Amino acid sequence: MKVLSGVISSLTLLSLNVVGLSQVQAQSEQGLEFLNVPVTFFGNGCPGGTAQGTWNGDTVSVTFSAFEVKASPPKTVSKSCNLRLGLNVPSGFNVQPINVKYLGFADVPEGGSANLNVKILFQGQEVPTDDDPNATFDSGFSDVWSKDVGVTLGTINACENPVSSVFGINSILTAKAKNVSANQETQIRIDTIDATLGPVLFQIKFAFNPC
Repeated sequence: MKVLSGVISSLTLLSLNVVGLSQVQAQSEQGLEFLNVPVTFFGNGCPGGTAQGTWNGDTVSVTFSAFEVKASPPKTVSKSCNLRLGLNVPSGFNVQPINVKYLGFADVPEGGSANLNVKILFQGQEVPTDDDPNATFDSGFSDVWSKDVGVTLGTINACENPVSSVFGINSILTAKAKNVSANQETQIRIDTIDATLGPVLFQIKFAFNPC
């Protein structure tokens, strides 16, 4: 479990720096090249190892091993994993997060249920979304699921002065197996989106606009 005390210091390692944003301006067709940056994460469901963000064009792909929850009867198990990305925007740009994408799998036997709860945050406050970021999976569901969530967030205006901000995703997975047969279990997980970059669990798309 990663502790919150490391969040602020680690965030300084993850930034949209002057070089990166200059590439956006110089490469309007391609956006950012592949740039690797660390990501801070904490919660009782976060896997071991190091999370990482990779810029590819206008999208940050967040990679770390699978986030999953399993419950045997009669248990209810919930786990959380929260991500934080620091955005240090130099003057001369507007930057706006516009979309968050993630997908997964749920297997819910008769008598069980599973829940996905996601909050998208900016500067510690929950951000309104154009699409429901959450889901409930009832008895009998056994399939993949996907989320493509539009973000309603005002532009980070750094036209005249640099702006430092924090973008976050809080995720909770819950598996319930209260009335499930003894030889079965309820499970839910967030899966890899793009294996070419490694185990990508979240993709965050941004709009970049020179002032």
